[in-house]
Amino acid sequence: MENKTGLPDQTVQSTMLLALYGRAKASRLFPDILRDDEAIRIVDSMDYDFTHIDKSYGTEYASLCCLLRAKRLDERCLAYIRKHPGGTVVNLGAGLDTTYSRVDDGAVRWYNIDLPDAMALRRRFIPAPRRGADIAKSVFDYTWLGDVEAADGSVCIIAGGLFYYFAETQLRALTGRIAAHFPAGELSFDAQSKTAVSISNRMVRKTGNKGSEMYFYVNDTQKLKSWSPKIRAVENTPFFGGLQKDKRFKRSSRVSMWGMEALKMGLIVSLTWGDGPQERGAKNG
Repeated sequence: MENKTGLPDQTVQSTMLLALYGRAKASRLFPDILRDDEAIRIVDSMDYDFTHIDKSYGTEYASLCCLLRAKRLDERCLAYIRKHPGGTVVNLGAGLDTTYSRVDDGAVRWYNIDLPDAMALRRRFIPAPRRGADIAKSVFDYTWLGDVEAADGSVCIIAGGLFYYFAETQLRALTGRIAAHFPAGELSFDAQSKTAVSISNRMVRKTGNKGSEMYFYVNDTQKLKSWSPKIRAVENTPFFGGLQKDKRFKRSSRVSMWGMEALKMGLIVSLTWGDGPQERGAKNG
């Protein structure tokens, strides 16, 4: 199959297609949870055969995971924007993420960060934010910190589907640099337990991508406070917390949802530093 995306095969960048397809598929099935019209538009217009992704990764449950991750990150962004009108949001490893299209309030400054090849594909389908910029750099090229304007010194940073692919030492260093550069803010990302990461690795390999091994996992979110002395609060929100697991979902999906919640296998983790709300601990969506 010819690859017309411009992304090299067997890479972390190419996993953006899994998340895009999952959001589009689940949006069509469950628009009441989240309707990602941009993901649907991109999938329908992209000259790419998603058949192999649908067969190996396009289960109802896997697609729901993509959709619920987007919903939870939307919630974090919206809560931040309400508290910081005209504030700044940074999307690390943006890929074909469409959060901006759903949360833009006409004032937020938005920055997308990703590798040059990933950003080139993004620009084919998604225009640059009206206030802010697309920045074609690695998230570990810390010069991007100087490219971001945060008028009040505060920033909301999201990283959906990114941290899994890096060692904890790299993520600790990244977080430390971010917290040192911006006086206040929050960093939200999705994380799984060690068991869940092993399962996810098997699912991704089934798509034919054997070059995007996942390494990072979190069994105890409170230990992430050690990533920076400036971090004062850690919250975690389960993907499926508060979602009624009724019979509109397949039985296999409901079982997986219950298992994920029971074993704390799928979370949005938010690290807060500087001025902000007091720590509230774990919350259930």
